[in-house]
Amino acid sequence: MLRNLATMASSFSRIVRFVPKSDASKVFVGEPVDPKVDVGLALYEGKDVQVNRFSGSSILAPGEKTGNVESIKTVLSPLAQSEADLKINKQYTSHAAEMGLAIPELPTVFLKPATSLADPWPAPSILPKITQKDNTGDYESELAIIIGKTAKDVSEADALNYVLGYTAANDVSSRTSQTNQSQWCFSKGFDSACPLGPVVASSSLVPDAAKLRITGARNGTVVQDCPLTDMIFSVSQLVSFLSQGTTLLPGTVILTGTPPGVGAAKKPPQFLKAGEEFRVTLDPHVGTLVTRFENEQ
Repeated sequence: MLRNLATMASSFSRIVRFVPKSDASKVFVGEPVDPKVDVGLALYEGKDVQVNRFSGSSILAPGEKTGNVESIKTVLSPLAQSEADLKINKQYTSHAAEMGLAIPELPTVFLKPATSLADPWPAPSILPKITQKDNTGDYESELAIIIGKTAKDVSEADALNYVLGYTAANDVSSRTSQTNQSQWCFSKGFDSACPLGPVVASSSLVPDAAKLRITGARNGTVVQDCPLTDMIFSVSQLVSFLSQGTTLLPGTVILTGTPPGVGAAKKPPQFLKAGEEFRVTLDPHVGTLVTRFENEQ
């Protein structure tokens, strides 16, 4: 089984899930023809992004290259809403410091529902009415781990063998709702509160996620910028820890916390408003997740 996942992860370097220009009723997966193109930014700028189409329709079962090249009409979240989300918090040493929080001895875990998954731009992330009451919607740039095979009681030494790849995420949060309760599933689980994607970089391309760097830009201004060496718990530690009590099914998404620079920590706080844009960039290989925010009507 481990060999099967390794074979699947090595069948692509980077993969996207998308609607093609050739047929808007279809959903394909494939690998960008240009290995260096930042898919999210290129599409945002109106450029044509070509993809070598695979025979499958899911990144969990991509199949093989068909020899056909398609242009992206709309890029989608790498995973459909049928997959689960897991979230880790207080994951960066510097973010814990800016929020006045102690460094945890164990990962803090809560669930995000599948309905929180959202596609990249041009799909919006919706600020719900409860968040609009006092305008405390916030951004969190995050590395997302995608599990590729069933993991249960996995050791840290073996944990990376269960990782299909990595992508970018924005853990959109409602801060008032978060502080009103002792657990965070509600405040971080609103519809479309988890934009994800657009590119998944395979574990064969990224053997050590700690060598990546994450940045977050609000309306063009960089507000988060941090190497992943600042993560409190490594990818291996997170996967192993979670697999102790929960069977991690293929398609499980593990969000790994945010670096410093969130709106809630600024003085005064600077929260999201409708019409604003946020970009999460994970370099190298993954590129940019662009999200625009709208108010729920």
